[in-house]
Amino acid sequence: MIFSVDTQRLLALHYIYPLPLQKLQQLLSPVDLLSYFEEATPNEIANALQISSHKALQISRSFRQIMTWSFEEAYERSHIFPIPFHHPFYPAQLFEISSPPTVLYVKGQYLQLMKGKQVAVIGSRKATAYTKTAMDLIVPPLVEHGYTIVSGLAKGADTMAHEATIKIGGQTIAVLGHGFNYVYPKENKALANSMAEHHLLVTEYPPYMKPEKWHFPMRNRIISGLSQALVVTEASLRSGTLITTECALEQGKDVFVVPGPIDAEQSKGTNRLLVEGAIPVCNGHEIVASLALFSNKN
Repeated sequence: MIFSVDTQRLLALHYIYPLPLQKLQQLLSPVDLLSYFEEATPNEIANALQISSHKALQISRSFRQIMTWSFEEAYERSHIFPIPFHHPFYPAQLFEISSPPTVLYVKGQYLQLMKGKQVAVIGSRKATAYTKTAMDLIVPPLVEHGYTIVSGLAKGADTMAHEATIKIGGQTIAVLGHGFNYVYPKENKALANSMAEHHLLVTEYPPYMKPEKWHFPMRNRIISGLSQALVVTEASLRSGTLITTECALEQGKDVFVVPGPIDAEQSKGTNRLLVEGAIPVCNGHEIVASLALFSNKN
């Protein structure tokens, strides 16, 4: 893992100021300010990034200091592989989403990102035994047909999706809402450690960034962005799961939904999605067939 000077600058800047790709482009065009960022004046930085002079001065000072760090050695020691937007392993499908991440930090089997056969399986943090039953019917056929299961390592349905995949020898990816210095939720530490070795953990946040409430809706666009389709098992009417379905629909992805009992709180959101046009699904074979049909049409 050898970084060019430009990549070193990019990783240094992203560490202190994890800006999205659109914001970075303001540094690269019409003048490539990043190529001489350590010499750039605070006014130049403030004008390019459209931030206050005070903030620009803080960034400038921190950048000069952090450029002396060896990111290569630090990340290798922590088994973190940073994938900037210009790296060949950066998933091309993420360029199609709203606000693509400038850098993906990954741990584990990063070549999974190159497969192109991913399906997101998500649901409520308060998932019931109904989701467990749904996972047993949905995940095995997807794994059997070579799909990697993407989810978010949250409590409930996400955890069930990862564990159901691992149990049958499939591959799974977790997209996190924090940096690698943290595990959230804490009870998933063993699962996260196992996935960091045998599967894949992905985040857009530098290692020191804590889990924050607003990070999780942001990471949802990456969960759906990495995936060909999205499957929802359970969700209440106010579930954060519905944010991910909105991301998927905006990205033109198929949304498959498990129908639930009409009086079940954790099925009110999913049943609403069905009324609004989501695709009802009862097992993974139906998803495989639908994706194959869509693929053949193209």
